[in-house]
Amino acid sequence: MRSVRRAGLALTAATALILAACSAGEPGQTGGSATASGSETGSGGTAGGDTITIGIKFDQPGLGLKEGNDFTGFDVGVAKYVAGKLGYAENQIKFVESISSQRETLLENGSVDMIFATYSITDARKERVAFAGPYFVAGQDLLVAADNTDITGPDSLNGKVLCSVEGSTSAERIRDEHAQQTQLYPAPTYSECVELLSAGNVDAVTTDDVILAGYAAQSQYEGKFKLVGQPFSEENYGVGLPKDNDRCEDVNAAITSMIDDGTWEELIKKNVGESFTPNPSLNPPKVQACA
Repeated sequence: MRSVRRAGLALTAATALILAACSAGEPGQTGGSATASGSETGSGGTAGGDTITIGIKFDQPGLGLKEGNDFTGFDVGVAKYVAGKLGYAENQIKFVESISSQRETLLENGSVDMIFATYSITDARKERVAFAGPYFVAGQDLLVAADNTDITGPDSLNGKVLCSVEGSTSAERIRDEHAQQTQLYPAPTYSECVELLSAGNVDAVTTDDVILAGYAAQSQYEGKFKLVGQPFSEENYGVGLPKDNDRCEDVNAAITSMIDDGTWEELIKKNVGESFTPNPSLNPPKVQACA
């Protein structure tokens, strides 16, 4: 039975990756269209332009979620605050979907001005894009069925099938550190991962704890899932910027102001505070120097 399920997952994963590759040129196809025009997006660092185009996640409850024409979540709140400090009113912000595997490309080709999308700062990514922040520090964890007693942390993954999003640091960590004992199913979105977990087609979903907490708190999954609660990484969420930009210092100043004036704490409580408590030894974080 396990071999049949794994074969099916492998075929589904291959299909998903092919579709993702075919659609790489249409980053906003599920709800927003991005444009490379500097005059329309406000590119180039001039505050108060016509609009500013910001990449977010569309499917992460508590962080970046699109419902109809409304955008909610912690990342969305941080993006609005920073844009405001740069001189943009909320009606001048254009949100477009930024899936994990396309984030660097969206910044490089000018489709977005900046990205707030649970975007971990890594040395590899710094080779292609710049980062301001961090504005939050998360930790990679595991989401399992509420009655699961087999998975208690990263050392109990032998023979398990894990789902994570292709292009994420979480997926890469599983490949690098746990490939010998686990099978990774790379999905296009975490929503698909959670649906697979709900159906019993994977044993766990792995990504940052705050993301998993948002899914576990959704009404349709009430009582179905639990976080293992053994984080095994530190993920510094940064604001993705084009490699050659003149906004990093201003974005860092905005993040510092957001933390100092209490807005950061308010946004946490409003969006993820009831179901998740950030690691107090790491949050709120101190911004890093722009490089």
